[in-house]
Order: sequence, then structure tokens, then C-alpha cells
Amino acid sequence: MTLPDPAVLVLEDGTRHVGRAYGAQGTTLGEVVFSTGMSGYQETLTDPSYAGQIVLQTAPHIGNTGMNDEDTESRRIWVAGYIVRDPSRVVSNWRANASLDEILVRDGIVSISGIDTRSITRHIRSAGSMRGGIFSGADAALDADEQLRRVQEAPEMSGQNLSAQVSVDVAEVTTALGERIGNLAVLDLGVKQATIDNLAARGFEVHVLPQSSTIEDIRAVDPVAVFYSNGPGDPAASGEHVALLRNVLDDGLPFFGICFGNQLLGRALGLGTYKLPFGHRGINQPVLDKSTGKVEITAHNHGFAVEAPLEGAFDSPNGYGKVEVSHVGLNDNVVEGLRALDIPAFSVQYHPEAAAGPHDANYLFDRFRDLVVATQKDAK
Repeated sequence: MTLPDPAVLVLEDGTRHVGRAYGAQGTTLGEVVFSTGMSGYQETLTDPSYAGQIVLQTAPHIGNTGMNDEDTESRRIWVAGYIVRDPSRVVSNWRANASLDEILVRDGIVSISGIDTRSITRHIRSAGSMRGGIFSGADAALDADEQLRRVQEAPEMSGQNLSAQVSVDVAEVTTALGERIGNLAVLDLGVKQATIDNLAARGFEVHVLPQSSTIEDIRAVDPVAVFYSNGPGDPAASGEHVALLRNVLDDGLPFFGICFGNQLLGRALGLGTYKLPFGHRGINQPVLDKSTGKVEITAHNHGFAVEAPLEGAFDSPNGYGKVEVSHVGLNDNVVEGLRALDIPAFSVQYHPEAAAGPHDANYLFDRFRDLVVATQKDAK
């Protein structure tokens, strides 16, 4: 049997791991992060929030269920690169119509296999997420100093605004299912298909708008509410999206945000954000819903978080009344949700659409629908 071509993973601190080429060959650079999900690699790869990141799967065996046309979360794979320990040589799923390797090649995703992913994960947990590069094929033979130079000259995730890379160029509309509530303006910062489907299932006609939309563009939809999606990049570099959200809040429109949308709501309310040492990525993160006392197992993908007091209500620095932290991550006490008490707005840092699971937090879409319906009744 012919072995795959060589490949090497180089981290910005000089750490090197030699393995085998997987997917496309060449060079890719990005922030190396790890995801702890045991399943759902197709949803992870097609999540636009991973743009600019080289994703390491902590689960050792990846690719056994192949790839299909139904489970993709967006129009393509967005990860900058992919790291797996043991890629499956056989696809065993009746729904699959391609192997993972074939789709990685199709979308030009430079990847590496056959390296100690546990060792890299432990290193990142200690040293923090850092820039890295995968060099495969002919590029694997580049001088080690040259490889390291390219990694160290790559842009850091802090300060990057990546929304324009992942957003739609023109508005797209998904028809409401069941009893229609009204038009929902969704600012596409990297929205996932499962999110759109969940919103449509609650009676919203979902208008997915480009990230460059203005408040006039949103008003033109005649929305009953506004939604900010997940997405990649540093929230501190998205000042225009924050200013737009303040206009939304000033208009009195109900608002729901997830992941990046949670961070942008925090900044619109006047709170700060910061970069986590190695982030939360995976489908097994425990979160406390403070309103019910229930612990949810949730899906996460975020490298930044909101700064806010965990206990009690506090005043919005930007004048939007009282605010409270609604959800808290139980691994490290990170803010995982915000709720405004005087205006119809709330957000969570994790993913209630949770494809491929878990579904503990799916009720949040019902909570949003109920908020919008209640706001409509109050307006009559």
C-alpha cells in the first residue's frame, strides 16, 4: 500500500508535528483550535464560524460516515485547515454520497492526519490557541525556519473582521412554516442552515441579509424582529454591526442573537469582550440556565466572550436599562447568555440549533417566538 505524502503541522511557538497529507495539498495558515465533538464533523466543517481557523478534532477516528448533501450548514467548507488523527478509509453510511477526503480535496482544504492530536490539544490548553500552518506535499520539504516564518507572519485572530468573507451577497428568503408570525430580519454574520430552519419552523419568514446591510435595509423588510447570527472574527472589530444593532434596539424591535450575536449585543449594551485562552468548541459543554436552574449540555464554537457581572442585574452602560447574565458556562464561569430586562432583547453564546446535537437548548427558539408574540400584543 502506498502511504500518503508527508505533511507537517507547525505552531507559532516552534512546535512541530510530522504526519501525512490529508485532503488537499499545499500550505494553509490560521488559528489552531480544537473541537471536542465525538460526532458531527460535517456540521463543524461547514460552520462559517470556523473561517480562519485550523480545526483539530479531539475524537481520534474521523470520516467513517462520509459526507452527504443534507447535513451541510452552509454552501461550503469554511475551516482554514483540518487536523485528524485517524481518518477512516471506509465510508459506512447509507446517506453518504462522498468521502470526507474527497470533499476536502474538492473545497481545497489542506489537512493533516496521523499525528498525536491529544498532545496538541493538551499543549493548546496550556499555552492557548495560537497560529499554525499545515505544509503538505512539496511544501512539507520547505526549510523549517521558512515554515515557521510564514506561520509567525500570519494575522492573529484578534482584530480580524471576517464577516464579509462568509456572508451572503444578496438577501435570501425562507418561507415560514405553520402559523405565520411575520418577517424576521437575519443579519448573516455566518449563519447556519439549521438556524434558518429553526426560525422558519417557529412561523418567521426568514430574510437573510448581507452583513453590510444598513438600518434602512432592515426597516425595508418590515420586520417583527431582528436576529444576529453566529460568525467568525473578533467582536471588537465589528463596530459597524454594533452601531447597527443599537439602531435596532432604539427602534424597539425584539432581538435575539447567538454566538457572535451575543458578543455584539454585549457591546451594543456597553459591555466589553475579550479573547478566551483556548475557546469553547464542541457539543458537550455544560451551561446553567439561571432562570430555570437547569443544566443544559450545549454546542459551542467561540473564542471570545462578554465581560459582565455574573450575579444580579446591572445597568447597561449605553442606557438600555437593566441587564442580567442569563446563562453561565459551568466549566469556567464564562458568560453564556444575556437578557435585557427593560427592552425585548436577549442572546446566548452557544448554539441552540445544535446540528448535529445536542438539543437541550432548542427551547430558546420558542422563547424568542414567545417574546415576539408578546411584544406584538403589547403594541396593540
